[in-house]
Amino acid sequence: MVIRSFGILNTTVTPGALDDGVPYPGIFIVDASGKITAKYFEEKYQERFTPDTILSKEFGLTGGARFERHTDHLKLTAQLSQDRVRPGNRLSVVASIELPPKMHIYAPGVRGYLPVALLIDKSSDIAVHEMKYPKARIMNLKAIKERVPIYEGRIRIERDFTVSPSIKTETLELKGTLEYQACDDQICYAPTKVPLVFSLEVEQLERQRVPEELRRRLPEE
Repeated sequence: MVIRSFGILNTTVTPGALDDGVPYPGIFIVDASGKITAKYFEEKYQERFTPDTILSKEFGLTGGARFERHTDHLKLTAQLSQDRVRPGNRLSVVASIELPPKMHIYAPGVRGYLPVALLIDKSSDIAVHEMKYPKARIMNLKAIKERVPIYEGRIRIERDFTVSPSIKTETLELKGTLEYQACDDQICYAPTKVPLVFSLEVEQLERQRVPEELRRRLPEE
């Protein structure tokens, strides 16, 4: 009844099967007053957001490896939501960018300039998801009669990836690139690419079945 009332009954399960009646796997975020402020659900139980990834998205808490890069235009702090993963985990790569005064970079939707993008190299061990961007500001360039979306000051860009449920390796090397084009109040600079490399430890799932005699005893205990 509770599962149905929340609208999370997994209708892809065969009626009458052992797992008939189970919900879609997911997490609700509830505030102090009991109001649901966010929810994270997946269609496949093998692939899930981790608690650390949710903490990163909701509260900006990132516990994974981090490194800083300084370019001629900005300061970049790149970090993972966590360093240790299991098959099917969904994680985030977070790029925190700090721009000096009078400097900006271009946002998605711009024409004629390179918008900032957080790219992750393709691999059979991961599935890469769409980027999450903050809201851009529209700059009005009167001299050339252009209106362009830009970012200034400090921004945070996220990109998720899911570790393959069938991964067999003990480590996972994640490679990517932050690319952007920056301009200040006098100069538009050439497009820049900053390489990103992370190494993650992979913990395999415990797949040993519970002995039949123990499984029979569990409901009684």
